[in-house]
Amino acid sequence: MLEIIRQVPVEYYVLYSAILFTIGVMGVLIRRNAIVVLMCIELMLNAVNLLLAAFSTYLSDSKGQLMVFFIMVVAAAEAAVGLGILIMIYRNTKSTDISLLDKLRN
Repeated sequence: MLEIIRQVPVEYYVLYSAILFTIGVMGVLIRRNAIVVLMCIELMLNAVNLLLAAFSTYLSDSKGQLMVFFIMVVAAAEAAVGLGILIMIYRNTKSTDISLLDKLRN
């Protein structure tokens, strides 16, 4: 299995990860829906995970794969807390539009 993964050049993983990360950043900056913003943050974390796993495999070092595990734990916690906050925002504003959040300052 390791030989099959190493047949793909590492540049392909870097390019794919950069594309995924760029899509995630653009989604966070452009979209107004809080659920989409949370999904784009997850997409950025997955792009970093892909890159860590690819370099870990190519360098035959398991530290990168251990970091992938910790990032997945943080992403799960972020999703749980983010969705909890989103539910409370929806109860107050009846919308998931993040441009309405400056009304909560008062």
